[in-house]
Amino acid sequence: MRESGVLLPIFSLPSPYGIGSLSREAYDFVDFLHKAGQGFWQILPVGPTGFGNSPYQPFSAFAGNAYFISLGDLVEEGLLTWDEINGASFGNNPEVVDYGALYEKRTVVLKKAYNRFKEREDLQEEYDAYCKKEAFWLEDYALYMTLKDLHEGRSWLEWEDKYRLREEKALAEVKKEQADNIGLYNFRQYEFDKQWRRLHAYAGEKNVKIIGDLPLYVSMDSADAWAHPETFMMDKDAKPLMVTGCPPDAFSPTGQLWGNPAYDWDALEKNGYAWWVERIRRNYEWYDVIRIDHFHGFCEYYGIPYGDETAENGKSYPGPGMKLFNALEKELGELHMIAEDLGTNTPENQKLLEDSGFPGMRVLQYGFTSWDSIYLNHRHSNNCVVYTGTHDNTPTRAWVEEINEGERDFTRRYVNSLHTDYGALVWDIIREAYRSVADLCIIPLADYLCRGREARLNTPGTDEGNWQWRLLPHTLSDDLAASIRGLTEVYSRIPKEKEEAEAEESEKK
Repeated sequence: MRESGVLLPIFSLPSPYGIGSLSREAYDFVDFLHKAGQGFWQILPVGPTGFGNSPYQPFSAFAGNAYFISLGDLVEEGLLTWDEINGASFGNNPEVVDYGALYEKRTVVLKKAYNRFKEREDLQEEYDAYCKKEAFWLEDYALYMTLKDLHEGRSWLEWEDKYRLREEKALAEVKKEQADNIGLYNFRQYEFDKQWRRLHAYAGEKNVKIIGDLPLYVSMDSADAWAHPETFMMDKDAKPLMVTGCPPDAFSPTGQLWGNPAYDWDALEKNGYAWWVERIRRNYEWYDVIRIDHFHGFCEYYGIPYGDETAENGKSYPGPGMKLFNALEKELGELHMIAEDLGTNTPENQKLLEDSGFPGMRVLQYGFTSWDSIYLNHRHSNNCVVYTGTHDNTPTRAWVEEINEGERDFTRRYVNSLHTDYGALVWDIIREAYRSVADLCIIPLADYLCRGREARLNTPGTDEGNWQWRLLPHTLSDDLAASIRGLTEVYSRIPKEKEEAEAEESEKK
């Protein structure tokens, strides 16, 4: 089945709350996708962001980002007033997320909502049921964030041993003394989850499936590393032994030191990969398809002794391979996943991808810099996902402007474009992606809008200026939807209606 979709993070949606959220604008975007004949909405990770505001370094692999809670929905629930929302400044630039302003103001507003929520007996039964259902991760997350508050935001590695090592008496005291703050973190997750499920259900009604993004590794500064040290390469005192990164190469003589805790895959295998089963189960409650970031890490990973300042002393170790995916499939059923297999590919990596059956990724921007790249259309297979660019690439308009003349000439010849206008050339490249034999085609929204470098989502290797671009209100027009739908129809990527797809699947069985 040939289909297509759009890449746009939640934080990039227009919103009056300083950051894209699960508000009316998210539903409007689903409507736009439906009108444009798109069957998928790909987003970035939605976890609570930590250092650098990166969605790939969340404080929890299970929690949602409270910044995405629609404050308007809380007004409708009677938990906030419009005056309280309008009286808080969440940033002055509607095209740029101001994380500093959000950090200062959001918690204050949500605290007001929580104080009213505690008095609402009609809401407590559903809330209690949610907390019970999600207890596996929610209790540790709320306690971890409360302890971070008490330690002025410092990572658990810097806490006193009684907290770092999770001594039962010390944690019981915190739970008693900080019950209200713990409750606030629980409430924020309850509201996020409720709003997310409502949006997900609406997308399903509009025949739009959501592709979520799953980082392979968790942050060292996370509830996961603190609450489950047995899952990672740590000693009996919960001190890290190994972190992850990349070996030295021509581009980085000392390698890359990511600092994420390395998994103890042997220990995980012994308990049936239980933590991973719960993690993937949670993700399938939110998404229809999961894109796994850094898929190569399941085949082989680069481990570096904890405390090293560079990656030079690291070594390569085998990952879990198909043993993990077989365990997941046994517990959860068929896995709908996309493998981010970009970068250096080895025969072992390729075999794991083939054995898994997951589609890999083909990014056209990478293809046009080489005469016979695997990323060019004539090297594609059906079982892959084609992109013009990803969240780590500059928007295609800026890319076209910045490549050298030889690469630009090759690009024009490959896509059979006579256009000298860069905006028209961007659309020719989008057309090339649609033309691919790849079953799924995903285009970043910034490319449809022919936006330049100002719309870049992330520049790898930098800590500032990322994850901030936002759409202005009323940017998406019916004319744009019609133009996208035209491509979708020409290249047979219109999604089948839900009833038709279900009937076809039943017939196959």
